[in-house]
Amino acid sequence: MTRFCLEVTGDFACFTRPEMKAERVSYEVMTPSAARNVFQAIFWKPEIDWRVRRIEVLRPIRWINLRRNEVGKKLSTATVNTLMKRGHGSLALYVEDERQQRAGLFLRDVAYRLHAELFVKPSARAENPVAKYRDIFTRRAGKGQCVNQPYLGCREFAARFRLVDPVANPVDWSHLDNSARRQLGFDGERDLGLMLHDLDFAKASDPQPRFFRATLRNAIVEVPDWQGERA
Repeated sequence: MTRFCLEVTGDFACFTRPEMKAERVSYEVMTPSAARNVFQAIFWKPEIDWRVRRIEVLRPIRWINLRRNEVGKKLSTATVNTLMKRGHGSLALYVEDERQQRAGLFLRDVAYRLHAELFVKPSARAENPVAKYRDIFTRRAGKGQCVNQPYLGCREFAARFRLVDPVANPVDWSHLDNSARRQLGFDGERDLGLMLHDLDFAKASDPQPRFFRATLRNAIVEVPDWQGERA
């Protein structure tokens, strides 16, 4: 087990609440699954797992309403299979015909510190010591390298990241005004409601979402174990 800390920032973010259908509405804070994706964008192998333990909010929660063009549907697997069997036909999605305008309530000017642990799966530990992957991730994150561009909920909301040592560089929230401090739970625990933890792929054909009761206290969301508290 090895823990890492990434500091990520971005101009916009949207961690979509699953109960919202047509319009996108973000959670107030980054979700653990979105945080995991940032680590995986930098380094991932089939024999390792990233487990997010803590999310620290570095800036006050700020909102913005945006209206964007989106594609209204996607190509279905059935269509692809039919054309493969037929051997000919048009396999395309015409954006101009499927474009839809949708409003969204997004976050802006976000910054977080993400704490996650790197686990090597038991079946692979004999040939793959944790130290090997720890060194690879440290080198890649330190140089700003990634397999694909990390993003903040939506792919168009790119994330900037850097590897930090939280012990040598602790977060200082003293510059926040009283309103921001109340907003981030410095005057008590702030209930964020049910938050998406991640998808359970135990049954690959039917992944199930798992939720936990999220609270924001002193600008920190503590993430429970995958097998721990959930709804």
